[in-house]
Amino acid sequence: MEIRWLLIGVIAAVASIGFMNKWHYPSLPIESVTPREAIQKMNASELDLVEISRKGDEIWYIMELTKSGMEGIDDKIIAFLDGKGWSFTEKEGSGLFFEKDDERLIVSTEMWTKHYVLVRIPSQI
Repeated sequence: MEIRWLLIGVIAAVASIGFMNKWHYPSLPIESVTPREAIQKMNASELDLVEISRKGDEIWYIMELTKSGMEGIDDKIIAFLDGKGWSFTEKEGSGLFFEKDDERLIVSTEMWTKHYVLVRIPSQI
């Protein structure tokens, strides 16, 4: 009888530690950063769009979803790239299309959790 309660206590402790350490977040589509590190970078920054990984020809960012939803996320991405000289042309699904000179840029967004959105931007920005 005592062993059963000890086992229940150990399982509860491990579950609590895992939850506090963000083990409950889904995996990321990038290998260079853990979910916990991505959340820490987001929480440590005052920026809306926080870089979490730069690999090859793409840069991954994380954004926190607010009351304005995906429309607010899109607006912040558009403003960010407008500041870099890219003009927004259209949105199709989760892709935002931009143009600058004769170049075209496609930015994709992905709901990672109900609170966070991942943004993939080609490094040509």
